Amino acid sequence: MKILVTGGAGFIGSHVADTLLAAGHQVVIVDNLHTGHEYNVPAQATFHNIDIRNHAALDELFAAEQFDAISHQAAMANVRESMSNPAPYAEVNVIGTLNLLDLSRKHGVKKIVMASTGGAVYGEGYSEDGSRLPFTEKTWPQPKDNYGATKLSCEFHLDLYHANYGIKYIALRYPNVYGPRQDSKGEAGVVAIFAGAMLADQPTKITGDGTQKRDYAYVGDVARANKLALESDAVGIYNVGTGVPTDVNTIHRTLAQVIEYEQEPIYVARPAGEVLATYLDSSKARRDLGWEAEVPLAEGLRHVVEWMQESK
Repeated sequence: MKILVTGGAGFIGSHVADTLLAAGHQVVIVDNLHTGHEYNVPAQATFHNIDIRNHAALDELFAAEQFDAISHQAAMANVRESMSNPAPYAEVNVIGTLNLLDLSRKHGVKKIVMASTGGAVYGEGYSEDGSRLPFTEKTWPQPKDNYGATKLSCEFHLDLYHANYGIKYIALRYPNVYGPRQDSKGEAGVVAIFAGAMLADQPTKITGDGTQKRDYAYVGDVARANKLALESDAVGIYNVGTGVPTDVNTIHRTLAQVIEYEQEPIYVARPAGEVLATYLDSSKARRDLGWEAEVPLAEGLRHVVEWMQESK
């Protein structure tokens, strides 16, 4: 297939591009390099510096390339920033996604796989049967931040275009994704932020008391989920997490042991929009896509540290 990867110069997007190329697909990348880096773009991929809000530029690209499918990774994804400056999140995440859907309808793209978010879409979600964790795709979403709200909106738009125009889609609800190439100074998660600070022997900060539980998935596993989703005939929403809750204190302690970092963390106030616990049941992805997480957390954290040490 010829696949457009949006955000393909970014952390997750570049790993998705690598995985698709290894599987024999043609890959074209668009990225505005807001948080991505051109050095992340695989040599075998074609790169275009285009903002997904630029409908005209995308239209020209779609007409020229005639894509079979799209892996949509481009987004603004900083939960805290989305609360203080929400408008750009609607512009990039919602309007940008609508541009891709509109042009897919116009140019005959058959399938879109979009990066959504499990943690931010579900919020402190609950199910009608009274269960709460781990979250399944049937858990009622209740985003607590503007980033999560924009992603939930995009999921509705994907389903709308499927119902009206027959475009197949899968929305992959990511957990906390970590791994090599994640920028500790950009829109990063705690793994990259902690590891970056520890390797520089700088102080580390934990919001709240550090007992917040998250589902941490290695980026290689998430990239493989995207490949399987693109190659599948399945349609709908899929969680792609490990199902294992890990608190922030444990992440800090494990990285400190690997790096031999001895400073104690500084605890600061928990910001608005941060949920206390979220982890994902991915049995639907295992059943329909043949996917499950394979990289254990301890191994994945070692990969991050080794990559950061090598890239200094």
